[in-house]
Amino acid sequence: MNDDAQILIAQLLTHQTLAREHKLVKRALSDEQFRADIDSRLLACGLKLLDNVYADNVTLALSRQVEPKIFGAREVWQNNNFGLARDGVALLVVLWALIVLPKRERQEAHQAAAEDQEDMFGKEKPLPRAEEASLGISYRALLADFGDKLGKKTRMDMNLGQLAKLGFIERRGDMIVEGPLLDLMMDTDVLRDRIVNGALADIFHRPPPKEAAILTFPQPE
Repeated sequence: MNDDAQILIAQLLTHQTLAREHKLVKRALSDEQFRADIDSRLLACGLKLLDNVYADNVTLALSRQVEPKIFGAREVWQNNNFGLARDGVALLVVLWALIVLPKRERQEAHQAAAEDQEDMFGKEKPLPRAEEASLGISYRALLADFGDKLGKKTRMDMNLGQLAKLGFIERRGDMIVEGPLLDLMMDTDVLRDRIVNGALADIFHRPPPKEAAILTFPQPE
């Protein structure tokens, strides 16, 4: 038995997230045999290791094969298993679009948040960590722009508190910044175009296409 694999999985189950700099996480991301052992053990339990190069942390998630049995177990397909109401999910998507997508653009340009956007040598620099590229958003600006749409101040404050408790965001004074789960639990490759060009096109000041994309969650077959 590989005790390191056992310990890493147990730590992820206990702490929910671990930093990419964690010794065993670094090994899982670089050692193919070690990663295969972890993936095999997790798959047997209906789980998978979730990571991407743009996030500073890793976590566990349900494997695709078991999602229908979990989210489709009730009469209505669940859109999350965090206990978030619909307006809480909507707020989560808005925060992801306003915080993660701009951060991803800076990371893809190899540009930290404090750097000059006209830095002609940016592409030669290493990919900046999420903490270095993420700016966050002002609570007052969020409330002014979305308060009426997402339940006004009382409801928004309650949902922000729940999202912070779950690890999606962190509150630093007036600023709302990326938490360890925000860039892990949302499928950027699937949702980016649907959100930027569809559901939240007005936020990004882009006209929606003729057939606007609709934000949907996977349905069981």
